[in-house]
Amino acid sequence: MPAGQVVGVQGQVRQGAQGRTPRLRRTPRPALRKWSNKTLRDHKADHRAWVLDMLGLPADDTATDPHRYIWRPVSTKDPPRTPLQVRLLRGVANRHRTRARLDELRARADGRPVLDLSATTALREAA
Repeated sequence: MPAGQVVGVQGQVRQGAQGRTPRLRRTPRPALRKWSNKTLRDHKADHRAWVLDMLGLPADDTATDPHRYIWRPVSTKDPPRTPLQVRLLRGVANRHRTRARLDELRARADGRPVLDLSATTALREAA
């Protein structure tokens, strides 16, 4: 093989700008639709419905109280404004709690033992 050429994914030789490092290309393919005739949006909607069902939450947004959230712009002079770092960490913690709850529900549904390795559970029970 001449210098400067790279073997492609299917054995085709093509010019490579990276010397001897092979560049593997991956073309997006609608594999989901191929087997189930569903689009990615349909799969996401099915997964969302399953997660909401597992968590015991209402499936449609109209079942929640429309006045539950009040959106107002927060100015920089507003004293009770939470710093961005704290808000981001709260969002990450909320995501971790949701993921842990979902993993626990999956384990119970499969009949696997649920491992509770939290160090703070005993502290909460003692208080």
